[in-house]
Amino acid sequence: MADIALKNVTMKFKDKVALNEVDIDIKDKEFYVIFGPAGAGKTTLLNVIAGIHIPDDGLVEMGGSVINSMEPEDRNVAMVFENYALYPHLTVFDNMASPLRSPKHRQPEPEIKEEVERVAKILRIDWLLERYPSELSNGQQQRTSLGRALVRKPEVFLMDEPLTHLDAKLRHQMRAEFKEMQQNLNTTTIYVTHDYLEALSLGDRIAVINHGRVEQIGRPDDIYYRPASEFVAEAFGEPEINILPSEIVKREGVSYLNLLGDSDHFTVPQAVAGVLEERGLSTVRVGFRPKDIQYGFEDPSRAMIEAKVYSFEPLGAKAILTAHLNTQLIRLIATADMEVKPDQPIYLKFNTTEAIFFDPNTRKFVARAGEKGGRS
Repeated sequence: MADIALKNVTMKFKDKVALNEVDIDIKDKEFYVIFGPAGAGKTTLLNVIAGIHIPDDGLVEMGGSVINSMEPEDRNVAMVFENYALYPHLTVFDNMASPLRSPKHRQPEPEIKEEVERVAKILRIDWLLERYPSELSNGQQQRTSLGRALVRKPEVFLMDEPLTHLDAKLRHQMRAEFKEMQQNLNTTTIYVTHDYLEALSLGDRIAVINHGRVEQIGRPDDIYYRPASEFVAEAFGEPEINILPSEIVKREGVSYLNLLGDSDHFTVPQAVAGVLEERGLSTVRVGFRPKDIQYGFEDPSRAMIEAKVYSFEPLGAKAILTAHLNTQLIRLIATADMEVKPDQPIYLKFNTTEAIFFDPNTRKFVARAGEKGGRS
């Protein structure tokens, strides 16, 4: 069993707190993603699991046993690094075979050959076994590094941003292959990334960390549709979510959002209104994904908010259109073939049934009324 638990783990480097009372529980054979920005503590957390760092406080458990004092080589984990870390003077075959030739894990040469060739076929680099790292593309080097970890048949794979140095097309291809390999290998994988697309597409569960603290743990849909805080909401989605301050206005038993000066057209969903009333919130911060904001260049119904075009960024088949009203910027998704000019009037309608409501004081999640829809 390769289930892993970190219990109240704290790690400091001099006066800097890298991990702050981290509690995570990783199930056997789970693909578990650690997500966060640069400096959040992701690599430190991985190194604590690997045994490279010993935490100042808390417990690290594997299979129900505490492994704080266990040496890294005794933990039966394999690590895939961001920079590949291949031996330049060894061929692909010898790089992949190196763990099986080490004193601790030495195997007979016929078995090494069989295992290296088996893993090379899975990774589709069996035709590159006689090449040296300098003769490989970044993607081929990445697969070689991964293959070196796979041949050992460890209980846990630790992957530290392995796709960072690949181009966008190859990253997309490798995301699909990682998921397929995980199903075939049937091994616990802990995957560190700062790319929200990797986190959403690969993870069985995601732990979002920031400044060494866990912000939220959940399945990809939980993280995206019910973010625990504004930080989590803003980290997932491109363009990022729009979060607008608003007052709650009640008229004739109905709650409205006073949104950007309009308090007549944006009703608060009834289920959300009840939660806000229970918490005594008269002001909120409301998050709208770009796909949940309709726009037009005229407003015959007079039920939309007038703003002005701030910028227009074509991105192939779609574009990011940013509008502004006073000092507030609002990001939308538009078609790439439209023609707009800066400061051109644009009219906006916010879909409150898909909105996410946050506490204005704590910036934590309060409620969401909408059902799951497509991702922006």
